[in-house]
Amino acid sequence: MPILLNTNEQRPLARLLQFIELGEHIAHECAHSQAELAPDRGTHDFLKKQARQEAIHAHTFHTAIKWISPRHVGPSPFTQPFRHYQHLIESALNRGDFYETILAEQVILEGLGEVTLNKLERGLLKRQAPFQRMRRVFLQQEEAHHGFGMRILERALAKQDISESYLQERAHDYLTLAESMVTTGQELLIAITEDPDWYLTEFHATLPDWLTPSSSYAVT
Repeated sequence: MPILLNTNEQRPLARLLQFIELGEHIAHECAHSQAELAPDRGTHDFLKKQARQEAIHAHTFHTAIKWISPRHVGPSPFTQPFRHYQHLIESALNRGDFYETILAEQVILEGLGEVTLNKLERGLLKRQAPFQRMRRVFLQQEEAHHGFGMRILERALAKQDISESYLQERAHDYLTLAESMVTTGQELLIAITEDPDWYLTEFHATLPDWLTPSSSYAVT
C-alpha cells in the first residue's frame, strides 16, 4: 500500500530525512575510524559492523528522499551544525580519544537519531508506509549502537579509565550542537505538526544520568 502523504507534507518530510541521512553519514565515517582505536577484538568487530549498517541506512534514506520528493528539496538547513559536529569528532579521532568519540557518536548523536527515527516510525505506521520490516531492523540497529556506547562508557567509568567530569566537559559542545540541530529545523518540524520541544525533551531523556545537559533551548 502506498504511503499517504499530502503535498504540504512531502517537502518537510524530505528535509527531515535529510537530517537523518546526515547523521548516518557521520555515524558511518566515525564508526569506521573508531574501529582502528578499539581496545579489543570484540569492540573492533562491532564498530566495523556498525559502519556497514550506517552506510546502508544513509543510502536508504537518500533513496527515500528522492522517492518522497522527486523534485530537488534544496540544500539541507542542518548542514552547518552537522559539519561542526563532524569536525569535533574528527579532532577527537586524531587525538586518539576513543571515549570522547563514543560519547559523541554512539551516546549523543545516536540518542538523537533514535528519538527521531522512533517519532518518524509512528507517523509512517499511521500512513501504512511500506517496508515496515526493514524500518524495524533499522530501529533495532540504532538502539543497539546507542546501547553499545552506553555500556562502553559505563564500564570505563567503573574501571576508572575515565572520569565523569572529563566526559561532562567534553560533552558540552556536542550537546550544544545536537540541540542546535533540532532548533535549526524547528520550522519544518512545525510544518509537519511536530513539536521541537518534544524532540529536545526526549533527546535529553536518552542521556545517561551522570551527563547533565549544560544547555537547554526553548523553541519559540
